[in-house]
Amino acid sequence: MSNETYHIPVMLSETLQGLNINPNGVYVDLTFGGGGHSKAILENLSSEGELYAFDKDEDAIKNTINDERFCLIHDDYSNLSKHLRLYRKTQVDGILADLGISSHQIDEGVRGFSINKTAPLDLRMDRRSSITASDIINTYDKEQLKAIFKEYAQIANAGHLADRISKQREINQIVSTTDLIEVIRPLAPKGKENKYFAKVFQALRIEVNDELGNLTKCLEQCTSLLKEGGRLVVISYHSLEDKLVKNLLKSGNTLGKIEKDFYGNVISPYKIIIKKPLQASEEEIMKNSRSRSAKLRVGEKIKGGQNG
Repeated sequence: MSNETYHIPVMLSETLQGLNINPNGVYVDLTFGGGGHSKAILENLSSEGELYAFDKDEDAIKNTINDERFCLIHDDYSNLSKHLRLYRKTQVDGILADLGISSHQIDEGVRGFSINKTAPLDLRMDRRSSITASDIINTYDKEQLKAIFKEYAQIANAGHLADRISKQREINQIVSTTDLIEVIRPLAPKGKENKYFAKVFQALRIEVNDELGNLTKCLEQCTSLLKEGGRLVVISYHSLEDKLVKNLLKSGNTLGKIEKDFYGNVISPYKIIIKKPLQASEEEIMKNSRSRSAKLRVGEKIKGGQNG
């Protein structure tokens, strides 16, 4: 499978423009995937430039790029600073994150990321981790399940959903994607079944991979790693991710807690480069439907460093 087929890079030209690449600089791609964004960054670097990329999915590691300026690290981006210190990189010129799930993970089908394919109810991006979506569905109590569906997917009937799952698993364990879909099908709004199923799977995926916790840890490290004038570019796919990024750029922290100076000006280590997040063009959406929900935000590290 070609890297382009593995994962089509979303908003590629907008990403490169947002990074404002210094050919001799040091850059980080937090979500390597098929390597589309990384390849484009390398094309804009000189022989002196460097690119470090992260991915915890062993399938993505197989797409590594043979280039002496490139280093691919098999780990979650929440361990960003630790790994870069090993390479004596404490300051970088730009950081990119294309969040969410890759096209390959959906198309592959074997880990349960697709609602259209029968597979084990897994949803782990890193198969070295121990907990799966099946574990959550079959062991979390009703209140825990309700909280996940409500918080991570804003599912209106989260309580009924959790109740139905807890009753059905007493009859038979829910171990495959098809098992789960058949259990929850009666609760899906007519004509919007697939959207409902996708929300349920999204909530489980976020919980399995601790996506919001890991993103929070990562974003907090990005601020101290960026040089003055360095750029942070993040592409998010749902409102919970986007809120964390928006908060960071606005306030310097993912909680969005605002601090002001003596004159009432908001203190933040970032200058927001794009006031309103960029979205994919209709042309790109036609070619790559995954880009439909993408939002791209760009912040530039400003003088003064960390908030406070």
